[in-house]
Amino acid sequence: MATSKEHRQRRGLPIWQESLLLVAIATVMAIVVKSFFLQAFYIPSESMQPTLLVNDKLLVQKVSLWTGEPERGDIVVFDDPGGWLAGQVEPSDPNFVQKGLETIGLFPTGNHLIKRVIGVGGDHVQCCDGSGRLIVNGQPIDEPYVLDPTVIRNREFDVVVKDGYLWVMGDNRDNSADSVAHLGDPGGGQVQVDDVVGIAWVRVWPLNRLGGLGDVDAFDDVPDSPPS
Repeated sequence: MATSKEHRQRRGLPIWQESLLLVAIATVMAIVVKSFFLQAFYIPSESMQPTLLVNDKLLVQKVSLWTGEPERGDIVVFDDPGGWLAGQVEPSDPNFVQKGLETIGLFPTGNHLIKRVIGVGGDHVQCCDGSGRLIVNGQPIDEPYVLDPTVIRNREFDVVVKDGYLWVMGDNRDNSADSVAHLGDPGGGQVQVDDVVGIAWVRVWPLNRLGGLGDVDAFDDVPDSPPS
């Protein structure tokens, strides 16, 4: 028969200690998930309409960046390359609970940019052909996701994307501070691959628009490199 001393030795931690331990484990796991797998963001502007609307909440995945880079057509979230967010209206400061949840990836984060990848390293990107379509490596692109496909950007451009960089544009071409808008900046409007936080994966809010943000086929016929 077990003695009272043996019984006390077999007892678990007090409930308050178990609770703290569980919270600590959950927090560490959440930070790991945010750092390496998934992170929540919200959409602060109209630049990606109609694909993404203001205040949409989405998850970006980071797994595909472990061994590869973003591809043409991907929607990417990235850190400010330098002054791109200047002058934009900042969201209201979150309370301390929201800040804590944001730190561990459970509250949607702002202060990043989200655009669609049009060109990757080595690509020749031009605007535009006679129908207002972008040209990538000599191939005109039909983009059904663009808000107004008939809009021709007022500023023509002809660029070759540097290795390790991306050319990005919003789906709302007339209202997007993207690579074209920053063409005259020191970086020439190109975004370093290293600045990419993740690739948009699924919209989680609002529920009536819940769904994936998967691949598009607009770039399927684009050659891997510009014509010689």
